[in-house]
Amino acid sequence: MKQAEIRDSFERFLQKRSLRLTSQRERILDRVFETHEHFSADTLYNWLKQEDGPSVSRATVYRTLGLLVDGGFLESLDTGQGELLYEHVLGHQHHDHLVCVDCGKIEEFFEAKIEQLQEEVCTRKGWSLVSHNLRLFGRCRSCVRKKDGAREAGIES
Repeated sequence: MKQAEIRDSFERFLQKRSLRLTSQRERILDRVFETHEHFSADTLYNWLKQEDGPSVSRATVYRTLGLLVDGGFLESLDTGQGELLYEHVLGHQHHDHLVCVDCGKIEEFFEAKIEQLQEEVCTRKGWSLVSHNLRLFGRCRSCVRKKDGAREAGIES
């Protein structure tokens, strides 16, 4: 989806809520769709502070992120690290996440067998699946190696 289409769609979403697409909201929208990283509200706020453009308050960042999630433009991801992370989802296929409990690394994945199993469970229970998100918590390859190395050296962490 092109940036202009996303902006028009967000503006229509805001109008339905009797809100306007202010220059601050537009700046947030543009910055969010420029990145392919998972980011926190504070990270986004810091990006905006460091870049040229209309001044944006922290409160406006949080409120606008909420609107973008409500409108289906972004999804939030709770990694268990104390703050939500966000990612834009328009034009992206559904995926799930692996989250490292040591370093916080996030890896996206898609597994057809998991998707099929979820559908089967819903059907068996008489549910109609609307959406889902799956987060698997563990240790990434690098953190497993560090932990194994520490164990071998006799250092327990």
